[in-house]
Amino acid sequence: MKRTKIIDVLQSTDFNQEVLVKGWVRTHRSSKAVHFIALNDGSTIKNVQIVVDPETIDPETLKNITTGACLCVSGTLVESQGQGQTVEIQGKEIEIYGLCGNDYPMQKKGQSFEYMRQHAHLRLRTNTFGAVMRIRHNMAIAIHKYFHDHGYFYFHTPIITASDAEGAGEMFQVTTQDLNNLQRDEQGKVKYDDDFFGKMTSLTVSGQLEGELGATALGQIYTFGPTFRAENSNTPRHLAEFWMIEPEIAFTDLDDLMGIEEEFIKYCVQWALDNCKDDLEFLNKMIDKTLLTRLQSVVNGSFVRLDYSEGIKILEEAVKSGQKFEYPVSWGMDLASEHERYLVEHHFKKPVIMYNYPKEIKAFYMKINEDGKTVQGTDVLFPQIGEIIGGSVREESYEKLLGEIEHRHIPMKDMWWYLDTRKFGSCPHGGFGLGFERLILFVTGMQNIRDVIPFPRTPKSAEF
Repeated sequence: MKRTKIIDVLQSTDFNQEVLVKGWVRTHRSSKAVHFIALNDGSTIKNVQIVVDPETIDPETLKNITTGACLCVSGTLVESQGQGQTVEIQGKEIEIYGLCGNDYPMQKKGQSFEYMRQHAHLRLRTNTFGAVMRIRHNMAIAIHKYFHDHGYFYFHTPIITASDAEGAGEMFQVTTQDLNNLQRDEQGKVKYDDDFFGKMTSLTVSGQLEGELGATALGQIYTFGPTFRAENSNTPRHLAEFWMIEPEIAFTDLDDLMGIEEEFIKYCVQWALDNCKDDLEFLNKMIDKTLLTRLQSVVNGSFVRLDYSEGIKILEEAVKSGQKFEYPVSWGMDLASEHERYLVEHHFKKPVIMYNYPKEIKAFYMKINEDGKTVQGTDVLFPQIGEIIGGSVREESYEKLLGEIEHRHIPMKDMWWYLDTRKFGSCPHGGFGLGFERLILFVTGMQNIRDVIPFPRTPKSAEF
């Protein structure tokens, strides 16, 4: 008999038919008269109930059916007599694929998320992490569908690079050299002549610079892949390895870019509401009771568009009115999460797109405004998250871009090819970056970014 997924069994009305299901035991309750086994195969947050007459199954088999055990069950699909489910299976034959001892770390009891991170190889089997991973999958599908339907091309940028797109220098180096016998020049600097690429290379922090090359040829592209930051940040919002979505669009301006950012986010959130109903209802009940309301408010409302200077004035007025911030507020500062969340959660009570940031706190490639002090950068700020998208119109002027590269002492040997796009057929263009895990944080209501990626990579932690 062919196996039926539990998600399909639960939707079936083909009663009194034989079915075959396979999965892992969530619970096993028993009495002399009957056994109830809750089975889950990962296809849905919901379990199917297996009702077993102990007279029909070997007692030793029933004894070994513990939480976490893997089973193959055949039986008859019937209407459920109990509450909480519409169908159940009258079990006739049970085969145990995999036993699970009493030392199974994911026993049915309230474990902390910190505890489960120590068992990340098994936490995926829990209801919470199953829900998060199914939503993560659906968000990836939504992202590809949005861009495909809007005429973007999926563009693969390199993971190994010789340039630092952010100019931060916090990169993981890639080398084949013998670290116990590094060759150095007369100044004591490491020589890379014999290294695999013949130069110093690192894992990428962003696909943006190469993405711009794609946009100036194909018109509209997007990247979706892993990025890496060697930033020693042990916070609930940072990972050393994470996924980024980075569209680049030729012939766009600041207003168009902000419109795309808002439309894209709303599309993804609506996709979750339409396609992840059971998982979202579970997380709304167990993790964050305001989750569904918050998601609906994002879809139904419009985002505030806020000039950076006006945002600083609002924060300064808040301080005068008694609002306490850990970091002082002044024009020219890079907003901290507490400032971003105040604007979103308390002042406007809706998502905010902030734009026209001071030039000195933003990347070298952002288009400089006529005032010479600000750039056409945009950040989308979300409740509970802070910044979820960072983007900008890119500087298309060769002279201005070269001036910024020289002003910031960025090595020209790494930037010649990027500058070429401003020499040969330059065009207005822009784009943004969305941290995938931050989107998943918002959509699931989870509180720590380490709990929305299967195997988190953080300082001093690279398990599994």
